[in-house]
Amino acid sequence: MAERAAIVTGASSGIGLAIARVLAEEGYGITMAARRPEKLQAAVDGLAGEGFDVHAVPASLSEEAEVQKVVAAHRERYGRLDVLVNNAGVGIGATVDEIQTKYLDMQLSVNLRSIVLFYRECVSMLEEAGAEHSNALVVNTSSISGKRAEAWLSVYSATKHGVVGWTEAMNKELGAKGIKSTALCPAFVDTPMTDFVKGQVKAEEMIRPQDIAEAVRFMLRVSPACVVPEMMFVRPGDAL
Repeated sequence: MAERAAIVTGASSGIGLAIARVLAEEGYGITMAARRPEKLQAAVDGLAGEGFDVHAVPASLSEEAEVQKVVAAHRERYGRLDVLVNNAGVGIGATVDEIQTKYLDMQLSVNLRSIVLFYRECVSMLEEAGAEHSNALVVNTSSISGKRAEAWLSVYSATKHGVVGWTEAMNKELGAKGIKSTALCPAFVDTPMTDFVKGQVKAEEMIRPQDIAEAVRFMLRVSPACVVPEMMFVRPGDAL
C-alpha cells in the first residue's frame, strides 16, 4: 500500500494523465477518474503495466453522486488523501446570443461546481494529511482564460476565473490546517481540448502536458512554509 495517495480527475489523457504519471513516479497511489470508461481504463492499464499503484473510477463529474462515488472508492482503497487534482474540464465556445443552456450548465457543473464538491467531500482526509505533514495539496486546473477573458469562450472564461477565486478562498480558509491550493493557468496545451485552434497554432508550438505535470512535481517538493497560489504557463512571446 502506498504511503501517500492522490485523486486525479480528467485523468484519461492530456494534462490529467501527465499529472497522474508524475504522482505515480513520486510513489503515490492514485485514483484516476474520467467520464469515458474505456479511455480511462486504457490510461490506467498503461500506468499499472509499469508497476504503478493506480485504479480507475469512471464518473460523470457534473453529478454530485458521481463525485461522492469517486471519493468513496478512493477512501475504501487508500484510506487517506494527500493530493487532490481537480483537472476535469470542458470548454464549449459560443457568442453570447448563441449560448445554449445545457452547455452553460455543463461548463458550470464540471469546471467549477465539481471542484467545490470535491473539496467538500475530501476535506476531512486532506485535514488529516495536513495535520500529519503540513503539506496536503490541492491542484485546480484553471486556464489562462481564468486570468484574461476571451470572446467566444465567455462561459469557459467565467468558470476558470471562478476556479482562481475559489483557490484563493481555499488558501485563506484551509491554509492554517496544512492544506495548500494552487490554480494552474495554462495557455494552449497540446491536448484534444485544443484541437479547435490547431489550424491557427501548430500542436508542436503549444505547451506540453508534461510541462504542467512537472510544475506539480515541483509543488510536491515545496516546503510547508511555502504556498504557490497560482501558476501561469504561456508560450514564448505571448503577451499577458
